[in-house]
Amino acid sequence: MSADAVIRMPDENKGVTLRGKPMVFLVTGKDTKHTSMFDWTIPAGFATGRHVHRVQEETFYVLEGECEWQVRDKTIRATPGTYLFIPPGVPHNITNVSDKPARVLMTVSPPGHEHYFEELAKLAAQGAPDPKALADLRARYDTDQLSTLTMRG
Repeated sequence: MSADAVIRMPDENKGVTLRGKPMVFLVTGKDTKHTSMFDWTIPAGFATGRHVHRVQEETFYVLEGECEWQVRDKTIRATPGTYLFIPPGVPHNITNVSDKPARVLMTVSPPGHEHYFEELAKLAAQGAPDPKALADLRARYDTDQLSTLTMRG
């Protein structure tokens, strides 16, 4: 038996809002057993904090804006067309260093990280997330936080 094709039209916004910007879920664990994919608009000044995944691998492709990735000890100034692959066990951080939103296509394998973003959106909707609640959330979703998530504005 084969799975159904997943087609998302531009006016379909399946996903969440993080810091007032959309994260569109393009494909999730509901659709596939191999990867999830997101169209993420990263707010100006947002930083994930340095973290590492034990199992997950991530890819990022910058569509718009400018971000800075720290990957191990290397800093990458990512502009449109920049592609990054982050395997498990590699510490990294993503920061939108500009005063405008940035937009990236992101994949996470295996799928399921959409549930992390759903829970994060609920925490963030209440204001700055409680550090313990955020740490607990990340620990449940294959993320060891090495430095603090930061947000401007």
